[in-house]
Amino acid sequence: MSSPGKVTDLLVAWNGGEAEALTKLVPLVYEELRQIAQRCLRRERQGHTLEPTALVHEAYARLIDQNRVRWQNRAHFFAIAGQTMRRILVDHARRRHAARRGGPALRLSLDETVAAGDRRDVDLISLDDALNGLTALDASRARIVELRYFGGLSIEETAEVLSISPATVKRDWSVARAWLYREMTRR
Repeated sequence: MSSPGKVTDLLVAWNGGEAEALTKLVPLVYEELRQIAQRCLRRERQGHTLEPTALVHEAYARLIDQNRVRWQNRAHFFAIAGQTMRRILVDHARRRHAARRGGPALRLSLDETVAAGDRRDVDLISLDDALNGLTALDASRARIVELRYFGGLSIEETAEVLSISPATVKRDWSVARAWLYREMTRR
């Protein structure tokens, strides 16, 4: 894991216009971005056409193009990275599904991360739709799911990004997982 302080310092310097900070930042965050990508892709069906390296590179290209983001710290960076990877995977799944004209949708393993106590495959498009539904009802709980599931952040890192207590994250994480499980088993 990269040093939170060093990553934060480089993000702040990059925000301040120091181009060299980005050059120093990349080697520090690349391996963690690959781990997030591998975790996301590990949950997918066999034979998926998107590789972890390609997912990281696409996410990285989008992240460095983010001029409006004022990076706060390492946890904030990885939260945005996870959100970006979610969008890439969902877009990829939608294109693939459309190309197959109703063929099987991209499936991810929704393990204990979301479906409490139940290991099963989940359609990424359905997960995204359910997460969008949760956002409409409770945006903070949806954000917790996004940070934990797609961003791979810990309870403590999620609490830091959202400026709430770890106890609140744990409670809302539990409620959100149950809500998503219920919504996705209805479909």
